[in-house]
This record gives sequence, structure tokens and C-alpha cells, in this order.
Amino acid sequence: MLPLYGTASSAAGMKSNRPWQVLRLKSPSSQPQHTADTALIKEPGDLDVAMAHGFDRVLSVACSINPEGDVGHVALPEQFGYLGDGDILGYQPSSRRFRTLYRRASRHNSFLVTERCNHYCLMCSQPPRKVEDGWLLDEIDEALELVDPATKSFAFTGGEPLTEPLRFISLLSRCRELLPNTAIHVLTNGRAFAQPGVAKAWGDVRHPNLMAGIPIYSTVDHIHDYVVQSVGALDETLLGILKLKNEGQRVEVRVVLHAITAPWIAETCRWLARNLPFVDHVALMGLENTGFTLANSDLLWIDPVDYQDALAASVEALAAAKVPVSIYNLPRCVLPKSVWRYALQSISDWKNGYVPECSACVERPNCAGFFTSGRPKRSRAISPIVDAEAVG
Repeated sequence: MLPLYGTASSAAGMKSNRPWQVLRLKSPSSQPQHTADTALIKEPGDLDVAMAHGFDRVLSVACSINPEGDVGHVALPEQFGYLGDGDILGYQPSSRRFRTLYRRASRHNSFLVTERCNHYCLMCSQPPRKVEDGWLLDEIDEALELVDPATKSFAFTGGEPLTEPLRFISLLSRCRELLPNTAIHVLTNGRAFAQPGVAKAWGDVRHPNLMAGIPIYSTVDHIHDYVVQSVGALDETLLGILKLKNEGQRVEVRVVLHAITAPWIAETCRWLARNLPFVDHVALMGLENTGFTLANSDLLWIDPVDYQDALAASVEALAAAKVPVSIYNLPRCVLPKSVWRYALQSISDWKNGYVPECSACVERPNCAGFFTSGRPKRSRAISPIVDAEAVG
């Protein structure tokens, strides 16, 4: 599992009039173009090169250097050797804590907007906290102008990104201005769109490739509301989706599959096909065994092989209604072959892995693999596929 945050081994000279800084890492042989540009040092000789090219601060990884004068310096341990040119960090000088905000070479970038949320989902992978973290929006705002314009996509996540709806939507306007060719995916519970004016403000951004990913865990209100631990949540979520679609906006419905939702998945998807056939995508998602899922494991765990027939019926119902559908986070050996073409490699690269059985599997190049985060649970059906043609 790739580490995305930590504490610097040492630091000096990182002056700032704010409690946080944004650093964009650059090759020492390049020219700094922004005040955030920081030379990435991986060899001792890189320091002289960086100084010759005008850098006034450097970040070293597993490399012993001693910059002279007023040069700012942050030193990171060797496990952050993956960092490269164009990557962006959030750094707090007082504590030397840092987070990787963006990796230029990755297809799986996401910005954490807030840890606050009006849901308390039983399986939340990012458990909410009541904290004053509005500064994260300022940090993201500064980072956006440093993101490579060629970036194909990234996500905003939380907590609930629309905790401060109009402030967040102004951030989307910045995305339209700075990154018009980048697909933006916002993971939200959708309830804020039920508020007056929020869906219209979202639509007025007019970003050409913006999508809201909104969960519906069941179309039976007391089941959905129980999963998210909030009474009335389903009604507001559905109203939010309708208001967004009325503004011509793109919406993805996301269903996480566990012991509470999976037994109803075929009924849920038939309802979606009948009542929300205009949504742009439905994602049926395997469970990540981390966060609150660990505490609720006895309540939530179900072997994916036990709902594979219902999952196949769900895909069939959505496909028949011409609703685009995908399966996320589930390996092919636990799925019926009829749905393989819907199963995507969806797990973020920093927490994606495979088990020993996968080494002999002919479908590994096409398979989502497994989460390496938390405490992964294994289906009893995990086994290598040695002849894809023979699979029923």
C-alpha cells in the first residue's frame, strides 16, 4: 500500500505566514515557475543543480544533503521515493506533517474536501469528524493551478464535499477555468442539491465533464436511512438527483454491496431502471474492509459469491433499460462470466493488490484485484482462472 501522508524526517527554513503550504515538486534541472515550486532531490548532486537553476527550497527523499543560506529544506524517508516531477504536497511547517495531494503519473487522484459529513454510514471508509477544516478548500484552491492541465480526471471526496455548498461550487468554477479538459468526479451524498439554489449553482458552473457520484443503498427508505444513519436521507437524496438532472447535469448512482444492501440489489436496480433511467451511470461496488466497516464487520460482511446471481440480474435489468452500468472493486473469480465485461479495474493504484492465487490467473490483466487497505476479507471462491473459455 502506497503511503500518502507522513511526517518529514527533518525540515528547516520553510517560512510561511500560514499554517499550511502547498509544494509542487519539480526536477532540479527545470526552472521554478511558481512560488510553490520545490526541487525534488534524490541524489546529492541534485542540490547544486537545483541551486544553479534558481530554486530557493528543496525536498529530499532518502538523500542526505545540507543546503546553505536561506534555502528551505524538507527531508522525507525512503518510502516516499515514488514522488516525482509535478506531484503536489500539502505541508504543515509547525508539525512537519505532509500529505500527497496529487500525483502527476497516477490515474487515481482525489482531493479530500472535508472530514465533516451529515451521514454516519455503517461502512464509511473515511469516518467523519466534527472539525473546523474549511482551510482544506483554500489548500485545494491553491493546488488546482499547479495541476498538470493534461490530467485526464480526478475526484473530490470527503466527508461530504457539499458541507459548504456554495464555497465548494466556486471551487468547481476554478476547475472549469483552469482544467476544462479534466473530468471531475464529486463523491457526494446528494442531499445538498435538495436545498434551494444549490443544483442551479452547480449547473451554472457549466464544466464540460463534471459528474456527481451519489449513493443509493436501497430504494426502501428505512434500509437506506439505516445504512447512512440519518432519517429522511433517501427522500432528500432522490430530490437532489431530480433537481440535478433538471439542470442537465451528469449523475452516477453508486451502490456499495454488503450484507444489508446485497440481498436487495436486484430489486434496487429494477427500481432504478424503472424510475431513474435518465441517470448517466450506475456503479455496483464491492466493499472495502476499512474504516467503520471494521467495527461493523459482523453486520456487513457477505461473501460476494453469495450474491453473484442477484448481481447478474441487476446488471441485466439496468442494461435492458439502457442505463450504463459497471461493477467496481470485485475480482473476476467471484463474478459470473456474463458480467465480466462490466467489471472494471477500479481500485485506486495506491491501495490495489493481488493475492498469490492471481499469479496463475489468465484474467489478472483485466481484473480489479483486491484492496490492500484495512483488513481485507477473502471470498471462499478466490481461485485462479486458468481457462477463461471454460468458465460458465
